[in-house]
Amino acid sequence: MTHPPVPLGTFPTPVEPAPRLAAALGLGPEDLWVKRDDLTGLGGGGNKIRKLEWTVGAALAEGADTLVTTGAPQSNHARLTAAAAARLGLESVLVLRGSAAASRSGNLALDGLLGARVVWAGDVDQAGLDTAAAEVCESLRTQNARPALIPFGGSSALGARGYVRCGEELREQVPDLRTAVVALGSGGTMAGLVAALGTDAVLGVDVGALPDPAAAVAKFARPLTTEVVTADRLRVRRDQVGSGYAALTDQTAQALHLAARTEGLVLDPTYTGRALAGLAAAVRKGDVRPGDRTVFVHTGGLPGLFGHAEALTFAEEGVVRYTG
Repeated sequence: MTHPPVPLGTFPTPVEPAPRLAAALGLGPEDLWVKRDDLTGLGGGGNKIRKLEWTVGAALAEGADTLVTTGAPQSNHARLTAAAAARLGLESVLVLRGSAAASRSGNLALDGLLGARVVWAGDVDQAGLDTAAAEVCESLRTQNARPALIPFGGSSALGARGYVRCGEELREQVPDLRTAVVALGSGGTMAGLVAALGTDAVLGVDVGALPDPAAAVAKFARPLTTEVVTADRLRVRRDQVGSGYAALTDQTAQALHLAARTEGLVLDPTYTGRALAGLAAAVRKGDVRPGDRTVFVHTGGLPGLFGHAEALTFAEEGVVRYTG
């Protein structure tokens, strides 16, 4: 049974033209638009809110009083899970990779402000993180709490329904859309867009969160569409991961500069920066062409910039000192 979503965000989000960025990428001035899913409202905004409307709706229907989820130390999803819990009068527990010695800036600062409890799982892989979260839920039950485990990144077939709605918004806002470009992390965002727009209309840029993100997208999308969705039919670029999920690549650094200095558009070093770098590469390769209407889906993540020491150093080096 699918429970109704709980309203958490402000929709529809706007679509804005980006003519200067388009020209810098080698596209026509009317070719590129930005879907502002960084402006979803709650807790600093971002794409995870659309998923949480569905996953938290199911948790509420099942009587949960505590939301538990997992992620990296600078997880946008964890931050917004904490925000959703605060909005709804629930407790939140975030099970994060690493240790308490990690930076307390960026999303971690907001986690604390929002009242979340953080459990550090140590240096574990995804399976280890899942085990740690299950143990936390069991411990909470012994304390008479009613925890609901929200999936990694909010991604599941249920959570992806939020991005079916986003895809429907895009079809209304940009009827001649050819390609929607989006960061591909845990898979749910791209899955919902694929279900709404079709496999040919969505280009996902892998950020390195999963070893096989295309398989995750196909798994989450299949229950939501009549189209045959398999991993090999998806449009996925895997050339922007670099040395890993937490690293700032040269291409991403260039993309951060480009978006900020052409459109005043601030991206983050993990998701949207990589997605724009992937779009730039796709234009160079001819996978995205001038004359075709392209939408860059801005999924938010700005707080993560302030928790990424390498990206902050890079940004500060660009400050021009006034000497007049």
